[in-house]
Amino acid sequence: MNILQGEGLSVTGTVCHVGKAEDRERLVAMAVKLHGGIDILVSNAAVNPFIGSLMDATEEVWDKVLDVNVKATALMTKAVVPEMEKRGYHKSGSVVIVASIGAFTPFPGLGPYNVSKTALLGLTKNLALELAPKNIRVNCLAPGLIRTNFSSVLWKDKEREDRMKEFMHIRRLGKPEDCAGIVSFLCSEDASYITGETVVVGGGTPSRL
Repeated sequence: MNILQGEGLSVTGTVCHVGKAEDRERLVAMAVKLHGGIDILVSNAAVNPFIGSLMDATEEVWDKVLDVNVKATALMTKAVVPEMEKRGYHKSGSVVIVASIGAFTPFPGLGPYNVSKTALLGLTKNLALELAPKNIRVNCLAPGLIRTNFSSVLWKDKEREDRMKEFMHIRRLGKPEDCAGIVSFLCSEDASYITGETVVVGGGTPSRL
């Protein structure tokens, strides 16, 4: 945030647990108060509390993963749609849902997370269909293995990182910057005729269901 403010941009941050209704409501109210409305939602929040065999995942694990990764994404979108509609039909709204290459090619040991990300592909299609008459576009970004703290379990040792690279045509891990331009494009008027699509940024990792 400090970097963006240093570039002269107006940026404000707040705490929001997307799994809590009151936090979602507060986030929307804050955005409307500060900026007069909402044009864009990038839904990027996710959890992964479990590593291991799918057969060992408890009901509590499933509840947490699906609540935050899938249900909260749908409800966060629901919360912003009325504000996007208020902007008028001449100004389109844009929702970008962040899934994962794991939706197509499962990461070993991350079964519930992979399943939740596959569900987001379906959520994107359904929301795009329902919201198109409101002039709101819904698209999806499916990143491959991006070098972040969240994904560090998949690359924190060299042997594991090398195994992951075997699935990629471009033999390197991605960087957040590799995704930023795609998100910016999907939110822009240059993508005004694109909805219901998933863009994979995965270095050539196989990505077909």
